[in-house]
Amino acid sequence: MNIPENNNSHELKRTMKTRHLFMISLGGVIGSGLFLGSGYTISEAGPMGAILSYLVGGVIMFLTMLCLGELSVAMPVSGSFQTYTTKFIGPGTGFALGWLYWLGWSVTVALEFLAAGQLMERWFPDVPVWIWSGIFAVVLFSLNALSAKAFAEAEFWFSSIKILAILLFIALGGAALFGLIDLKGGQEAPFLSNFTAHGFLPNGFSALIITMIAVNFSFQGTELIGIAAGESENPEKTIPKSIKQTVWRTLVFFVLAIFVVAGLIPMEKAGVIESPFVVVFDSIGIPYAADIMNFVILTALLSVGNSGLYAATRMLYAMSKEKMASPVLTKVNKKGVPMNALILTMGISLLSLLSGFFAAETVFVWLLSIAGLGAQVGWISITASQIAFRRKYIRDGGKLEDLKFKTPFFPVLPIIALTLNIIVLASLAFDSEQRLALYLGVPFVIACYLIYHFKIKAHHENMEETNYQERKIL
Repeated sequence: MNIPENNNSHELKRTMKTRHLFMISLGGVIGSGLFLGSGYTISEAGPMGAILSYLVGGVIMFLTMLCLGELSVAMPVSGSFQTYTTKFIGPGTGFALGWLYWLGWSVTVALEFLAAGQLMERWFPDVPVWIWSGIFAVVLFSLNALSAKAFAEAEFWFSSIKILAILLFIALGGAALFGLIDLKGGQEAPFLSNFTAHGFLPNGFSALIITMIAVNFSFQGTELIGIAAGESENPEKTIPKSIKQTVWRTLVFFVLAIFVVAGLIPMEKAGVIESPFVVVFDSIGIPYAADIMNFVILTALLSVGNSGLYAATRMLYAMSKEKMASPVLTKVNKKGVPMNALILTMGISLLSLLSGFFAAETVFVWLLSIAGLGAQVGWISITASQIAFRRKYIRDGGKLEDLKFKTPFFPVLPIIALTLNIIVLASLAFDSEQRLALYLGVPFVIACYLIYHFKIKAHHENMEETNYQERKIL
C-alpha cells in the first residue's frame, strides 16, 4: 500500500453518510431506462419475459455488488474498481478500464443534458434546446464544484423525487390493476389478463436475451457506491449497508413498476408508447399526468447526470494518483473537490454535447456506444478483481476473520458473477443495435493498451519502485 500523501491539496474528504451513498447509487440507476424504456422491454419479451429479465438482471447486480462490497470495505479508495484492477489484475488493464469508464460517464452526462433540454421543449417550445442544456450543465457543475457533500445532498433530493414518483405509481397503478380504483372511460380492471394473453415468452427465448442486454445496462450505476467509498464516513459500516439497501430496493422498484406497466398496458401497445408511466397515470385520471411525469423524468435525467459527473471526475482523479493521467488532476480545492479533473470532465461532456447537435448520426452515436460498454467492463473487472484480491490476501497470510465484509461462497459466487457479466458483454454481438459498442470499444481498449505500453509503463513502474524503496526505508 502506498504511503499517504502529506499534501492536503491531493486528498479528498470523508463527508458522505449512508443515505448519501444509497441515493448516489440509485441516482446512477433509475433514469430514462425505466421511465421511457420499460415499454420496449415489455413489447419485445412479453409481460412475463420482462419481469424475468429484470429478475435475472437483479441477480447479476446483486452478485457483482457483493464482490464490490469486499473490495471497497478492505480498500475504500475513490478510484474503486479501476484501482483494484490495476493492483490485482494488471496496470495495463487498469489503465484501459479507467479511461473507458471515464469516457463513458463523460459522454453519458452529455446525453443527459441533451435529453433534459429536449424535455423542456414541452413547456418552453420557443427556447432552443442548447440553452437549456447549457443551464443544466452550469447547475450540475456548480453542485459538484461546491463540495462532495453538496453534490451528495443534491443527489439525495433528486433521487428522493424519483423514488416517491415510483412508489406513487406502484400504489395507484396496482390499485387500478385490481379494480380498487376506477379507470377512465369506464374500462374494466384488467387484473392479470395481460399476463396470460400471449403466453410465457411470445417472441421466443431470443427476444428475452436481447432485452436482457438493455435490462442489465439499466441496472448499471450501482457501482458508484465503490467510487464514493473514498469520501464516505466510516466505510466499514456505510458501504455494506448502502449495497444491501441499493440492491434490494432497486430490484423491488424495478420489478413492481414493470409488473404494473405490463398489467395495465397490453403488450402490443407498450412498445409504441413514449412513456408507459404517463399512460398509466392518465388512465387513472390524474390531472396533468404527462406534465407530472415530464418533471419526474427531467429530475431523473439530472440525477443521472449529477452522479455521472461525480463518477467520471473521481475516476480521473484516481488515475492521476496512479500516475496514469496528468499529475495536475490530483489537485483538490479547500472543499476537497478535484477541480482540474472536474473541469476536464465537464469540457469533454460539452464537446460530446456539441456532437449531439451537429453530428448526431455519427460521432455522438459512436461515443454513446463506447459509453454503454464501459460500465459492463467495469462490472467484469469488479468480479475478477475480487477473485484475485481474495487469493492474494490468503497467499500473503491474511485471515478471513479480519475482513470486515466478505463475499459469501468464495470462489463459486464471484465466478458465477464473472461468467454472467461476460455473457452479457458477449451478447452485444447478437444485437444489431448494440453491436457498434464492440466495433468501437475493442479498438479503443487496444489503443489504451498500446498507449500504456509505450508511454505510461516505464513511468508507472518507476513510481512503484520508488514506493517500494520508501517502504523498505520505513
